[in-house]
Amino acid sequence: MEILKDIIDFILHLDKHLGAIIQDYGTWTYAILFLIIFVETGVVVLPFLPGDSLLFAAGSLAALPGSPLNVWVMMGLLIVAAVLGDTLNYHIGDYLGPRVFRENSRFLKREHLIRTQEFYEKHGAKTIILARFIPIIRTFAPFVAGVGTMSYTKFLSYNVVGGVLWVVSLTGAGYFFGTIPIVQKNFSLVVLAIIGLSILPVIFEFVKSRQNSRRPVA
Repeated sequence: MEILKDIIDFILHLDKHLGAIIQDYGTWTYAILFLIIFVETGVVVLPFLPGDSLLFAAGSLAALPGSPLNVWVMMGLLIVAAVLGDTLNYHIGDYLGPRVFRENSRFLKREHLIRTQEFYEKHGAKTIILARFIPIIRTFAPFVAGVGTMSYTKFLSYNVVGGVLWVVSLTGAGYFFGTIPIVQKNFSLVVLAIIGLSILPVIFEFVKSRQNSRRPVA
């Protein structure tokens, strides 16, 4: 329970914790951010890492006077991390194959896989792009693509586009808006808003599927 509280505190106060990391490690923060984004997108059993809010916080801290972080260098590195992470995830799915949908695992929740597969069937290959902005599905989408029949060449093109849009939009938003006084004073609320907006599509799809399942069959 204490670990969960620490995780929640870290996510809600990313600006302070990330600021402390920058102060302690300077430009090594690039490597830390790279690792977090790579692990969140590449390791299918770790879908809970705060990718969206982390990118926003990193962008806002890069905009501060005297910051050792260059926003363009950071964007470039994190795009590479996101693309490599999804690539690893794809190959893990390709290696494990369809049996992951049949077998229970202590690390992979079948409902997350099935939900991602349903999202994938509805939106097709562009799921790889759309999923970048949806927590949990972001981590499982490349995995499901690897399990399925999408060729790696096709996957890679969508992967790169999605990685660029995700990193540039959220890091850029943090860079241009994160230093506004009202945003700095209410950073926890901003983080909650980012998380809320990210999971809205999941909630919408869940409610819609529940409503459809309750409709009588003609």
